Amino acid sequence: MSQTFDADVAIVGAGPIGTLLGLLLGQKGHTVTILEKWPTAFARSRACTFDHEIARILGYVGVDSENDSSIEYHTKDPYSWRNAKGETLMEIDWSSMSDSGWRTRYWFYQPDFEKRLHGIADTMEGVSIRRGWHVVGIEQDEDSVTLHGELTSNPEVENPDNPKEQLRARYVIGADGANSFVRQALNLEMNDLGFFFDWLVLDVQPTQELEHGPVHWQLCDPKRPTTIVPGGPGRRRWEFMALPGEDLQEMVTEDNAWKMLEPWGVTPEKAILERTTIYRFQARWAEEWRRGRAFIAGDAAHLMPPFAGEGMCAGVRDALNLSWRLDLVLKGKADDKLLDTYEQERRDHARDYIDFSMELGRVICIPDEEAAAERDARMIDEMKNWDGVPRNADVAQLGPGVWQADSPLGGDLGKQGIVQYQGRTGRFDDVVGRGWSVIGMNSRPVDVLDERQLFVLDTIGAHSVSIGSESGTVDVLDKDRLYERWLTEAGVKYAILRPDFYVYATARDERELAQRIDELAQLLHLVEAPVLS
Repeated sequence: MSQTFDADVAIVGAGPIGTLLGLLLGQKGHTVTILEKWPTAFARSRACTFDHEIARILGYVGVDSENDSSIEYHTKDPYSWRNAKGETLMEIDWSSMSDSGWRTRYWFYQPDFEKRLHGIADTMEGVSIRRGWHVVGIEQDEDSVTLHGELTSNPEVENPDNPKEQLRARYVIGADGANSFVRQALNLEMNDLGFFFDWLVLDVQPTQELEHGPVHWQLCDPKRPTTIVPGGPGRRRWEFMALPGEDLQEMVTEDNAWKMLEPWGVTPEKAILERTTIYRFQARWAEEWRRGRAFIAGDAAHLMPPFAGEGMCAGVRDALNLSWRLDLVLKGKADDKLLDTYEQERRDHARDYIDFSMELGRVICIPDEEAAAERDARMIDEMKNWDGVPRNADVAQLGPGVWQADSPLGGDLGKQGIVQYQGRTGRFDDVVGRGWSVIGMNSRPVDVLDERQLFVLDTIGAHSVSIGSESGTVDVLDKDRLYERWLTEAGVKYAILRPDFYVYATARDERELAQRIDELAQLLHLVEAPVLS
C-alpha cells in the first residue's frame, strides 16, 4: 500500500482537548488535521474551570492564564460547602498559589477560550481544522488509519447526497466527546459506576452587581442542592439538582429558569440568561483507550461529576501525555510500543479524580432531609478539629507506565518555582524550557553521566541543569528555594521530569542517576542505540 498520508495525525473533535492536542503535535513539526462535524463553533459555555496543572500545560501553546481575556481567577474565597443553615461543612483551597507555579483554580468562558486555541492553530502551517466533516467510518491497516466522512452542514440529518471524503493518517485520536463515534467504532466499552444525577445548568451574564455569597460554593440543601460558581470573565453559573419526580422538560424552560434564579435576586433586569440545559452528571470510563493506531481522549474516554472541577482537566492531561509519546514515535525515535502506556497511566489517574468527584458528589446530592441532617452532623463534628486551613485539592498519581514506582516522588506531579537562568528570572518552564528535564541539586548531571546516558538525553531533547541557592555556582538559581525544599524532603539529589511535568524518577547519587536513565531508554522503547567511542 502507498505510504502517502494526508496527515501524520487526524483528530476527531475540535473542542479544547482535540485542538490542544493538535497544537502540541504541530509545535513539534507534525502535520495534523482536526475534523469537526459541526460547521460552526458552538457559541455556548460548557466547561468553565481548570486547575494549576492545566494552567502550566497551556503555557506550551503560549496561553498565559494570568493575562488572557478568556480566563479569570479569584483570590477572595476558598471553595465552600455549606448546609441549609449556612454552616460550613467543608472548605477546599481554590484561592491560593500552588507549587506548580500557578494559582490553584482558574475560570474561563469556553467559546472565547476555544476561539483563542483555534486562532493559535491558524498560525501553524502544519495544523488545519476542517469543519462540517462528519466521520462515519474508520478502517485500519498495519501502517495507517483511514477515516470516511461526509461533508455536511447538519450532521444530525441523514442525507445520501452529502459529498463523501476520506482521510488517511498514521494515527487517529477520538476527542469527540461523551457520545464519541470513534469510541463506538472501535468497540471500546465504557464502565459505568451507576452514579448519575440530572442537574439544571444556567449560565448568566450579569448586567448589574449580584449577591451570590462566596465566589464559588455548594449549597447542600436537601430541598434543592445548588452550585454557584463563576462562569468565566463577566459571567456566573447556577446549577440546580433535579429532584426525584421532576419533569426535566418543564425544568429546562426559560420561564422556569428565571423562577429558579429569582430567590437569588437574579432577574431579567439584572442579567442575561445565556444558556439553560439539563446535564446528567455521570461517573464512567473506558477500560481500553487504544485499538491499533486509534486512541480516545477527553470525554470520549472518561466522564466525572463536576464537583471537583476536574472534568476538562483530565482531558487536557490526556492531550499532553499522548502528544509527547506520539512525538517520539512519529520522529522514529521510539517504537510504537511506547503508546501502550498512555492508556495505563491516564486511565488510573482519571479514575482517582472520578472517585474524588464522586466523594464530593455524595456530599451534596442528598435530597432526603434526614440523610442530610446526618451528613451535616458528621461533617460539622469533623470540622471541630479543623485548623483553619482549607483542605488541599486532590492530586493524583499516574497509573503504571514510564516512571519508577520504587523511586521517591516517582509518578507525582513535579513542582515549579521561580528561578534565574541566563540573565532571566521567572517560572522554570519559561526561562529554562519545557520538555524532559534533569535537574541536580548543586550538581550538573551532564558532568557525571557517560556517553550512553548523554545519548539518551540528547535523543529525547532533555534539558540538563544544576540548581541551587548559591549564585554563581549553579546553572539555575533557586530564587525561592522551592527545589531545595522539595528534593531535600524526598532525600534525593537528582530529579528527572517528563514533558507533562510528572516525575519519571529521582536519584540519591550519580550511580543511581545513571541507572535511571539507562532504564528510561528501555521504558521509552528507544530504537537507536548509543554510539560509544
